[in-house]
Amino acid sequence: MSRVITKFTTRVPHWRPHVTPVDLDHASDEQREALRETPSNTKISEYVLVLAHDPQALTLRTPLFNGIMYDPGGLSRAERELGAVAASFVNRCIYCAAVHASRYNQITKDSSVMQKVFLDGEKADIDPRAKAILSFGVKLSLCPPEITAEDVDALRAVGLDSQEILDLTLSTALFGWANRLMHTLGEPVEKS
Repeated sequence: MSRVITKFTTRVPHWRPHVTPVDLDHASDEQREALRETPSNTKISEYVLVLAHDPQALTLRTPLFNGIMYDPGGLSRAERELGAVAASFVNRCIYCAAVHASRYNQITKDSSVMQKVFLDGEKADIDPRAKAILSFGVKLSLCPPEITAEDVDALRAVGLDSQEILDLTLSTALFGWANRLMHTLGEPVEKS
């Protein structure tokens, strides 16, 4: 049995489901249709196969996820990933934090930001724009009603416009929800 990962890492662990994933060879037509579009247009993961038990929800979830994380314009891909990492850090979703930290590193070609975030959290010594994005994502994830106009002003002060602030809010909130699914439906383990 593989060891459960409990510390933040940029090395993506294996996600071991607690619920048996849908078997593609025995999937219903509705499940197959729901699996036609995948998150980030990658292979069908065990996680998505677990979500396929509710094909109606999956049919709505995947385009929403792809739209929030990958639509062109607005907040950069890397900064959307930083919003996802902020939520995953607060919620201690080791798997999601690893996936999105790894994507951030790939996009920026710089692993130092994620190293600092995983070491020091919101106190990480990173550039002002990244720090403002991280701080907003952390605060939004801890207690959404505590976000104020001052928090939005802090984002504007480092150059974010209204569309970028909306994209950050959506990417962070999406992972507040996604983290809870990941925690309930499985756990991160060492790759075998």
